[in-house]
Amino acid sequence: MTFRPIGAGRRSLRGRPPRWRGPASAITAALLGGLLAACGAGASASSQGAITLYSGQHEQTTQSLIDAFEKQTGIQVNVRYDDEDTFNDEIVSEEAHPRADLFYTENSPPLEYLQEKGLLAHVDAATLAKTPSRFSSAQGDWLGISARVSVLIYNPSLIGGSKLPKTVLQLASPAYKGKLAFAAGETDFQPIVTSVAHTYGQARASSWLQGIKANAGPHVYPDNETIADEVNRGAVAFGVVNQYYWYRLRAELGSGNVHSKITYFAPHDPGYVLDVSGAAILKSSKHQADDQKFLAFLASKGGQEVIAHSLSFEYPLDDGVQTSTPETPFAQLQPNSITIPELGDGSTAISLLRQAGML
Repeated sequence: MTFRPIGAGRRSLRGRPPRWRGPASAITAALLGGLLAACGAGASASSQGAITLYSGQHEQTTQSLIDAFEKQTGIQVNVRYDDEDTFNDEIVSEEAHPRADLFYTENSPPLEYLQEKGLLAHVDAATLAKTPSRFSSAQGDWLGISARVSVLIYNPSLIGGSKLPKTVLQLASPAYKGKLAFAAGETDFQPIVTSVAHTYGQARASSWLQGIKANAGPHVYPDNETIADEVNRGAVAFGVVNQYYWYRLRAELGSGNVHSKITYFAPHDPGYVLDVSGAAILKSSKHQADDQKFLAFLASKGGQEVIAHSLSFEYPLDDGVQTSTPETPFAQLQPNSITIPELGDGSTAISLLRQAGML
């Protein structure tokens, strides 16, 4: 399967080419490591050299995690940012001459895809035990790090909360013609398509997508960030995004400039999907010990606290760590029960979206 390169809605990546953390950063990290060692506050640098991370996650959060990990361990991390689907293709094409040691994604399907191809190493059992098993690879080949949940974002001046669809199938109702916005190419939308197909079958999912396409009309956008912006300014009544887009919008604009709200589908509806961000070690990596330390840090209390207080507004998977923003508590969410293996590698969703002429 070939994954389609798409925009993942990260403002910091928009219009920016793939980027390596350069030599200047390496020098800074080395100097910091030396100072910490001299003060007895940090570990000595790894004898194995730097590890290379491919990251499809938010740059700000990823960099905060890297900085904290380097400070704690003295192990240098070189990072490159791009869309996770682009990296999936690159990792497969680079199999004979690998460049990456680790892969950090926004969603589980890319990791499931690489797992199916046998390209991932097993995660240490002690590290896997830090995350609830339902949020990680069933085979133990990748680790769940954080989560987001799908919501409806709407502008109350255009549509009242009581008029919103309660189920995902209602998105295709003619009542919402011209009122709905969606981003077919979003990796966050694809798990919803998979969930609908898993619950109702591919034929009904295909018909549903045609209804959504008709309702959206000109309001088909490249990413969820654009949906959040357009709904907030009153260009369209509502759309489906992950919850963190609204919280990021509020952080960027200030609460006084946010004219939109968010709400959920009915409990356990197939449109109410929990997306898991995860990380994996490539089997080809020559730095397995240091790679395992990085995954262990992501799942540690310290790593989860970085996520909880970051601008990504994702949910840490450590139930003892709470987000700094007053979001709906993770334990109170009522998403659909679809599992990570059932969400699969995303191929079903991509096939259905292509058949509908949306990709």
